Amino acid sequence: MKVKNILISQNAPADFEKSPYADLKRKYSINIDFYKFFKLEGITGMEFRQTKVNILSHTAIVFSSQVTIDYFFHLAQELRVDIPETMKYFCTTESIAHYLQKYIQFRKRKIFFPKSTMANGIYDLFAKNKELSYLIPCSSDSQGSKFDEYFDQNEIEYNHAIVFKTVPAEVRNDVDITKYDMLVFFSPVGVQSLKYNFPDFKQDENFAIGALGPAVISALEQEGFTVNVKAPTKEAPSITTAMDLFLKDHATRRR
Repeated sequence: MKVKNILISQNAPADFEKSPYADLKRKYSINIDFYKFFKLEGITGMEFRQTKVNILSHTAIVFSSQVTIDYFFHLAQELRVDIPETMKYFCTTESIAHYLQKYIQFRKRKIFFPKSTMANGIYDLFAKNKELSYLIPCSSDSQGSKFDEYFDQNEIEYNHAIVFKTVPAEVRNDVDITKYDMLVFFSPVGVQSLKYNFPDFKQDENFAIGALGPAVISALEQEGFTVNVKAPTKEAPSITTAMDLFLKDHATRRR
């Protein structure tokens, strides 16, 4: 198996030339293309009601991304839920906290975020506010949240609220799958998208597949694919490290 052309099934890094992908491209003289195999869609009010989650029964909301903020407040508007002034917001970064100003008035007493980049910063804030009931907006394919274990261990009340979903994107008219020797996945939905857009695709001995995360690896193997590049592992904590190890033996040419 020799690899020359690789397709990454997500958007390109904002600054490709400073990314690990650019290092791989230079090191092995390979071509790397990026095309997002999935898209985000908001959950409808009807879909949300079926989850039986009551937004107003919580006293705090946790946000880890600007995208989640957008989908949460759009859903609240559709549901005609008026978020009370007493609601508190916990954000993983200062930039996410400031993004909240798009929807609410910024007040120090109701918006909390770590004052430093220390990994335990957000957990220190939770520790000081154990009496609150937390709502964690998330996507439909989330495997819980990174805060679940902490909340469980400290007997803090919380719930997840699915506010958007990840669905396959239409890529069949834009991507020529036959030109690639390797395809890398980052979400089970990306695997669904491959089956949806290219139902006749078959992996042969000359085609490599990479995957980041156990859920993605499992989704590929359930579809009968062989996963040649896996991350994270002890040897390869990132997908680009895993690709590097694989390409040492399978790139068509190394500089």
